Amino acid sequence: MKEIRIHGRGGQGIVVMAEMLATSFVLEGKHSTSFPMFGSERRGGPVTAFARFDEKPILEKTYVYEPDCLIIFDHAFMKSANIFSGLKSNAVILTNSKLPVQDRPRPNSHVRLMGFIDADNIAVEEIGRSIPNTCLLGAFAAATGWLKLETVLLCLDEYFSDERAIANKTCATIGFNEVKNIHY
Repeated sequence: MKEIRIHGRGGQGIVVMAEMLATSFVLEGKHSTSFPMFGSERRGGPVTAFARFDEKPILEKTYVYEPDCLIIFDHAFMKSANIFSGLKSNAVILTNSKLPVQDRPRPNSHVRLMGFIDADNIAVEEIGRSIPNTCLLGAFAAATGWLKLETVLLCLDEYFSDERAIANKTCATIGFNEVKNIHY
C-alpha cells in the first residue's frame, strides 16, 4: 500500500485533489481511499488530506502517519519540521514552489526525489484562479510514476465540464511536463 499526505491551505483544492487521486487510482483498477482533516473551515486555514492506494482492498481508516509521498501546496510549510514527520524511506516530496529546492528538507531524511513546480502561476494563467490542485495532480503523476497522465485527464472529466475541463486538463498536462525533479 502507498500512502500520500497533502498539506496546504483552505481554498487551494487540497481535499478535491485527494479525491481526484483516489478516483484516478480506481480508474487504473486499484483500490483507493481519501479523506480530509481540518479544523475550522475557512479560506487560508491549514488543511491536510490523505489518500491511499493498493492492489487489494484497503481496510486502514486512520490518518497517514508514515507517508510514501508528501504533496505540499504552500512552500512556506517546508519550514515546519512536523510536516515531514514519519516520512518513509525513499519518499517523494512534491512542492508548489517558484524556487528550486536544492537541499533535502531535513538533513537525515530518506527522500529519494523532490519535485517542484510553480503550480500557482500555471493555475492563474490557465484557469484564472490560484487553485493549483490539477497542476499538482499532473506533476504527481510524472514525479512518482504511480499514475498515467491519460488516467489523470480522464479523471478530470468526473470533476469538470466544458471550458473548466479543458483548462484543468491543460494545467494537469503542464504539471506533468514541467515538474522539475531532483533525485537524491
